[in-house]
Amino acid sequence: MGESSEVPALRRGLAVLRLLAGRAGPVTAVAIARELGLPRSTTYHLLNELEAAGFVAHLPSERRYGLGIAAFELGSAYLRHDPLERLAGPLLRKLVDRVGHTAHLGVLHGNESLYLIKERPVRPETLVTDVGVRLPGQLTASGRAILRHLPPAHVRALFPSAASFVLRTDRGPRTLADLRRTLTEEERLGWSVEDGHVTDGFASVACPVFDHGARPMAAISVTLRHHCPDEPEVCGHTWPDLAAEVAATAAELTTRIGGVPG
Repeated sequence: MGESSEVPALRRGLAVLRLLAGRAGPVTAVAIARELGLPRSTTYHLLNELEAAGFVAHLPSERRYGLGIAAFELGSAYLRHDPLERLAGPLLRKLVDRVGHTAHLGVLHGNESLYLIKERPVRPETLVTDVGVRLPGQLTASGRAILRHLPPAHVRALFPSAASFVLRTDRGPRTLADLRRTLTEEERLGWSVEDGHVTDGFASVACPVFDHGARPMAAISVTLRHHCPDEPEVCGHTWPDLAAEVAATAAELTTRIGGVPG
């Protein structure tokens, strides 16, 4: 059976919405047509239809288009259904069964890590992390897994002064320069590691989950008991085998939510 004539138009309309969602502000029709490779007449027709349905808002004074209230309502409905948590839960459970350690799904809320899901092994260890708990984002592996994929200006805005760097132990980045060095090292490593930054005697590894625009929207982490030697700053453990398991789970969740790896 041939494809309905409405399907290409639908795909083009969705492409317009994706483009607008990925921009920091409103966009001209000319720019939309150019980036999507569409004729201008087609672009204006799509924009008019999307505006009539409330998904696009036209700003006449700027001659630009942005997302409309219907797009906001759709996004709010998405959040109410908790799709990220629903899709991540079974994946984290399988991860915990494979590695035997506690796993978390976390997001960055301001400059803090916020935990949405916690899955524990049969014999769990007591951790300060739990659902709804917030911790300094520069200390947690999950927070840094997200931070290292953000633009430098964004990171600077989240940590504008020394007062932004709250510590829990004697370890972890204390300044923006410290944080930048740590993020650079973890970028080369391919995953994020915290060793006693949140709680003495515990370490974590984490990898990011990406949205459809290849932006980091969450991170999956695994925490294990670990005691450093007498010189903790040169401990150097990175747990590559564990990180590979976490990375595979984060990649699978990225795929399930329709994300694009960063």
